[in-house]
Amino acid sequence: MRPAEQRSRAGYATEFADEYDRWFGKPRTTGATVEALVSLAALSGGGRVLELGVGTGRIALPLSERGLSVHGVDGSEEMVRQLRAKPSGAELPVTMGNFADVPVDGTFTLVYLAGGTFGELPDQESQSRCFERVARHLEPGGLFVLDAHVPEALAAATGPDIVSEGEGHLVLCYRRLDPSVQRYRSHYVIHEDGRTRHLRVDFRYTGPGELDLMARRAGLVLKERWADWSGAPFVRDSAAQVSVYERP
Repeated sequence: MRPAEQRSRAGYATEFADEYDRWFGKPRTTGATVEALVSLAALSGGGRVLELGVGTGRIALPLSERGLSVHGVDGSEEMVRQLRAKPSGAELPVTMGNFADVPVDGTFTLVYLAGGTFGELPDQESQSRCFERVARHLEPGGLFVLDAHVPEALAAATGPDIVSEGEGHLVLCYRRLDPSVQRYRSHYVIHEDGRTRHLRVDFRYTGPGELDLMARRAGLVLKERWADWSGAPFVRDSAAQVSVYERP
């Protein structure tokens, strides 16, 4: 990542780390993601699992509790500190570094990203590199799974979305797209305890066709595409995509 992007990512992780699970760890979404990954882990052979952008362990720890051997990669010490503070969090192996480089040893039968993390990679080069490095660490028959927004749905969205609300707090998100560089900025407005904060996070969006091209260049083939982690069919009006790629 370029220096400005590193600062942006570092600021995002630092600001969000303490509250990430409370604001973004929706039980229904988390549960559906975990169930899908448990099934995919069994389908891919039941070997080692790798999460890129493991963060607070919102997904990785429940997978570990289900008996999977999970390893994580993350670039934020603040987020990993939250993971370590959770039950069994100190036991989950995490490699610090840029997840585009997949800086780990050995092979895995399942590699995944969740929560739109793939979009945090700032350009096509780093996203393509991520696919290529993942392919090197996948065993034959192994799966690479990631979720992302559908660009057309991003462009059509209007008004702020309610990310989280509860007694005493409200989190709103508004996205601004820049098609000239294929990026969008998420503006998060957080009001809590009479205080309002404004945080900005930058992402690079990718459509299904570009993701499939990156995969083919890395030697992976599309196995399935869903509209969400529950496995809903991906159709014309889908706002999100969950893409499952296989190493032949």
